[in-house]
Amino acid sequence: MSEPIRVLVADDQALLRGSFRVLVNSAPGLTVVGEAGTGAEAVELAAAAQPDVVLMDIRMPDMDGIEATRRICGSPDTASVRVLALTMFDLDAYVFAALRAGASGFLLKDTSPEDLLTAIEVVANGDGLLAPSVTRRLIAEFARRPEPARLPVTGLDGVTDREREVLVLVARGLSNAEIAARLHVSPATVKTHMSHLFEKLHARDRAQLVIVAYETGLVLAGNR
Repeated sequence: MSEPIRVLVADDQALLRGSFRVLVNSAPGLTVVGEAGTGAEAVELAAAAQPDVVLMDIRMPDMDGIEATRRICGSPDTASVRVLALTMFDLDAYVFAALRAGASGFLLKDTSPEDLLTAIEVVANGDGLLAPSVTRRLIAEFARRPEPARLPVTGLDGVTDREREVLVLVARGLSNAEIAARLHVSPATVKTHMSHLFEKLHARDRAQLVIVAYETGLVLAGNR
């Protein structure tokens, strides 16, 4: 039997933390290993508990979720910890900042319990929670907010032509299945290309691949 996915809940509202804890602990294969009421507590507990996923509220006292995400994702001590940002608004600028800080995706706080549990599993598996519609919102926000790169972009010199094609399609919001259909290859082949892109571009997940595609100029804002 595989080990359960370990979850840290970070939210400044005790009622919400309790609700998330009950929900996560009720799901097979998931368990809550800690709760944090501030960003600083989240950073400390992430290092101590080594969860697989942190449910990170963006707006918290002491240290907000953006800075907490940046510290967790940027520290060698918590390099394997993935962050799933939580927000009230799907176009919240803070969410975009959290993605740039290293978060693997985001959810609205009013998402369904089933979708929340699925999201935790998706992020824990390293896929990144960016459905095509979410990716397109990220792209739109990226186009509006051209900021200096925060990710370890190393250029595209080592990326093959086919991998560049895949990266362009990822940045345009296509799923793996849609990319496979567009390029007339198998889903397994696309998955292999994705693995190579993650490794070569030092990207944690799909969200960072989108950002890399724009920051390197491979894809231009507004270009379809």
